[in-house]
Amino acid sequence: MDNITEMKDPEASGSKERGDKAYGSKDKEGEMAGAMMVERAQTIPAMEYGDPKEYLAKMAEEENQEMDEEQLKEKETVIMEIGKKYREQGNAKELGHMIKVIRPFTKLLSKAKAAKLIRGLVDMYLDMEAATGYEVQLCKECIQWAMEEKRIFLRQALEARLIGLYYDTGNFKAALADGSKLLKELKKLDDKNLLVEVQLLESKTYHALSNLPKARAALTSARTTANSIYVPPKVQAQLDLQSGILHASEEKDFKTAFSYFFEAFEQYDSVEDPMATMALKYMLLSKVMLNLPDEVTNLVSGKLALRHSGPELEAMKAVALSAKNRSLADFQAALKTFKVQLEDDLIVSKHLDSLYSNMLEQNLCRIIEPYSKVQVDYVAGKIGLPKSEVEKKLSQMILDKKFLGILDQETGVLVIFTSESRDKTFDDVIETVTAMNAVVDRLYQAAQKLT
Repeated sequence: MDNITEMKDPEASGSKERGDKAYGSKDKEGEMAGAMMVERAQTIPAMEYGDPKEYLAKMAEEENQEMDEEQLKEKETVIMEIGKKYREQGNAKELGHMIKVIRPFTKLLSKAKAAKLIRGLVDMYLDMEAATGYEVQLCKECIQWAMEEKRIFLRQALEARLIGLYYDTGNFKAALADGSKLLKELKKLDDKNLLVEVQLLESKTYHALSNLPKARAALTSARTTANSIYVPPKVQAQLDLQSGILHASEEKDFKTAFSYFFEAFEQYDSVEDPMATMALKYMLLSKVMLNLPDEVTNLVSGKLALRHSGPELEAMKAVALSAKNRSLADFQAALKTFKVQLEDDLIVSKHLDSLYSNMLEQNLCRIIEPYSKVQVDYVAGKIGLPKSEVEKKLSQMILDKKFLGILDQETGVLVIFTSESRDKTFDDVIETVTAMNAVVDRLYQAAQKLT
């Protein structure tokens, strides 16, 4: 046994030495690879923070040269870094020019990588919201290039962005025309992610045109498609926000709308999207329309809302305060002060008329509350509106049973009745008369039998 053990020891020690050598060689290879990666990482910032124009010009000269996978990846990374640099600087003109310059380079990449690169740069350009007036033209040029290169998926993604641009610029006719064509293609290819995006844009466009039934149908289609795939939080938030908007516009169901706006707010807030502020703004609008202005203060002072403070929330706070005080003057002052946040907002502006009507009713009720008789001229003077308009509104309020009263147009006086509880004596009298009538009928029938 001892001999056997002694014979095995040299082999074991030899294998151990070989293992150590192999392990050492692996260490050296790992060190070399790590050094190469560090060198490569150091070269990228150098190219990034050099002159971007010179780098792009040099890249254009090298477009016919053959490159390996690593070189292509490096150039792709640097292009994205230059794009981010232009975006941070707000240099939309140079970013637009770069998108054109790199087109020959994208021929060296696979179709998927090229599509991702171009789409990423175009998204950067459009998200800058620089309002250069060149956004639509750039999108069209990129779509034309994608068609020439037969890059179908890139073309469809860019067309979806173009539809969004048409919607943002108010060109709803072009948005619907392009949207219907793209929807047919996407349904054939079964690209559900992009399909949800386009159907949602279609719903927004129909809502902007006040075609609520078609807006509802497009949103239902988008939700049905979204149920069969994974939807990112941002897209889910957009669906919830649109649902809330339609409930508020179509059915005036602000309670359901508030729940949708809250869902959208949570989704946007989870990804730190600026649209979270707009969702919170519509939540406050719902509370004002439900005649619950006190709850607006509670929502605004909450922990989540403090991060989104700004003119949007201040506008809704001013409207809620005027609603609480039933002051039409404060309401009109809020509209004047926060014109951009209230009247220029497509969603809020649709509810301004009903908001004004509610405020006018509340203000009139506040003025006539202490009186049993009051002159219409006095009410018109207090509220600061023409007598004819005040008379019309008071008549409407009486018909809607907002208060009990009559308008004496001969004397120009509004007579207000106090709402009294119903006297049950009259009900008892009617019941007694009915019972006596039944007794008399029975007596009459008995008398007829005797005769």
